[in-house]
Amino acid sequence: MKTACRLILITLLAVSSLSAATLYVSLESTNPTPPYTNWATAATSIQQAVDVAAAGDVVVVTNGIYPGGVNVTNPLALLSVNGPQFTVINGGGAVRCVSLTDGASLSGFTLTGGYADEGGGVWCPSTNGFVVVTNCTLTGNSAVLGGGAASVQFQYALCLYNCTLTGNSALAGLGAANQWGGGGAYFCKLYNCTLTGNSANDYGGGAEWCWLCGCTLSRNSATWGGGADSSTLYNCTLTRNVAGGSGGASWSSLVNCTLTGNSALQYSGGAAACSLYNCIVYFNTASSGTNNYNDCELQYCCTTPDPGGVGNISQYPLFVDYTNGNLRLQSNSPCINAGNNAYVTTATDLDGNPRIVGGTVDLGAYEYQGTGSVISYAWLQQYGLPTDGSADFIDSDGDGMNNWQEWICGTCPTNAQSVLRLVSATPAGTNITVTWQSVAGVNYFLERSTNLASPFTHLASFIMGQAGTTSYADTNAGGAGQVFYRAGVLPSGAN
Repeated sequence: MKTACRLILITLLAVSSLSAATLYVSLESTNPTPPYTNWATAATSIQQAVDVAAAGDVVVVTNGIYPGGVNVTNPLALLSVNGPQFTVINGGGAVRCVSLTDGASLSGFTLTGGYADEGGGVWCPSTNGFVVVTNCTLTGNSAVLGGGAASVQFQYALCLYNCTLTGNSALAGLGAANQWGGGGAYFCKLYNCTLTGNSANDYGGGAEWCWLCGCTLSRNSATWGGGADSSTLYNCTLTRNVAGGSGGASWSSLVNCTLTGNSALQYSGGAAACSLYNCIVYFNTASSGTNNYNDCELQYCCTTPDPGGVGNISQYPLFVDYTNGNLRLQSNSPCINAGNNAYVTTATDLDGNPRIVGGTVDLGAYEYQGTGSVISYAWLQQYGLPTDGSADFIDSDGDGMNNWQEWICGTCPTNAQSVLRLVSATPAGTNITVTWQSVAGVNYFLERSTNLASPFTHLASFIMGQAGTTSYADTNAGGAGQVFYRAGVLPSGAN
């Protein structure tokens, strides 16, 4: 996903570079003359240049603090010369910093002091277009309804890439007629962004109704969902966020995220009413309710207490340095290789490193990059087996299946009686009921052949295993004659 955003940005800039004109803006210009095509005749305000710019033009702005209320109505690129630390658009606490139309882009500014009903820092009125904001700092902005820093009319039409959103606020409270939120962002897509210290009087201190990939959300606050509310998050960390209910996230979907150190007064310190996959949800607190999760669906997650379900573990995640905020995994963390590849949609983790190392994804926002076993470390540790890879392909219990195969099948590597094997094939007329030794919750497939030298025919997939044995009725076995069956386990990506 990060690569996709980069390609979009490159395309926009390439179109701009072939546009009719480049316009210039400088507070120190002594001879501002339209159409402002060089530094000697540069405009002294951003709006002056924007007003005469055509679609595809580039407006270049040098150092200074410029007034807010900038309204870009053409699809053009608005760029600073030296970045956000030197180039500021200030709304003065009275107006929005920037409004961008479909196809416009903004790069390298600090947006501060913006105030509006929606999107105090930047707003996109788009209904079907796409706007990109890159390498910007949005700080100290506020909105009455939603998106203290950034908001958009059409969901996901505004993409923020490599931006910092800090100290922004959404002001409407739970008693307001319109209960919006997103102290940082509302309705936006965010890639590789940092959201810190934002607040909402209702939902989503950091973000509400947003899509976030590779972002860090910390010290945000809200009535519900201190970090994020009603959002989708991939490869993100949510730390030290605070809320009345659900400190980390509420009513959201999270994949390969790490939620730790968040707190709430009630319901859950970590996540409430969320779906979590390949996540670590640990060390969160709630004054009343549950510390880590409440009313959530969890699969392939590390949390406590153990929620049961599929692939969840409850061991300590073993971060490199939790106290100082290093949430990467130690070399013996049970979270290594403990996820499900089916949930992975990104090629890299929060550090930009390969998302899957060793064949199976880790839990949390960071992928362990070292060498070792290709088997889930939590599974190996459960049976006292080493995690360095030395036991991966050894048949520890002499049942004909090595430890890697036992892991895939969900059987016990230290018990020879726990093994995937066919038990019986019982004919009844033209039907045959096939039974095999199985594990509850494992997905199986079944195949048939009339000759071991011939290819097997697929009969069924996604046969949910039962504890002890599982049976399948083959109603098309045909007439009399020799028939062979084989059962197998679907890979984790298909579970």
